[in-house]
Amino acid sequence: MDIQLVRIGPADVGALQELAGRTFIDAFGGANTAEDMDSYLKTALSETKLREELTNPDSEFYFALVDHVPAGYLKINFAAAQTDLRDEAGIEIERIYVLQQYHGQRVAPALIGKALEIATERKAAYIWLGVWEENARAIRFYEKNGFVPFGTHVFKLGSDEQTDVLMKKVMRE
Repeated sequence: MDIQLVRIGPADVGALQELAGRTFIDAFGGANTAEDMDSYLKTALSETKLREELTNPDSEFYFALVDHVPAGYLKINFAAAQTDLRDEAGIEIERIYVLQQYHGQRVAPALIGKALEIATERKAAYIWLGVWEENARAIRFYEKNGFVPFGTHVFKLGSDEQTDVLMKKVMRE
């Protein structure tokens, strides 16, 4: 299977919003209330919010295309765009999502590979992310790619405060 990684720009906001909503619902819909999911989708993944993020010079988005169709996406943050650490030496993977029908087809490894490539190009000391403590599959994936836990933070999904495990991979000493 040929996977292409392409940078997402403001003109792609509609396709990004559709993919982001579908993948978020696939990942978390079964474990959260409809009200909390709807609240998150209307705020964090609204067209206005995504357009704002797409034009932030300290954030980058990438589609993983399979046969020219978006199968997943990646959002990385630098400097002040990072959600917690905001450390110039680090880079955050804020979102990495893949449509269910592409799980196990090398899409997620392609996206994490892109993030690691960017971290290397930018000479980042480390790359980090937050992952829901109940998402064992994702935690195993990140561990397999060299990430280790280093803390936790609260992720608010609608009215529900959930705990994310913070994980990091050291890129250079």
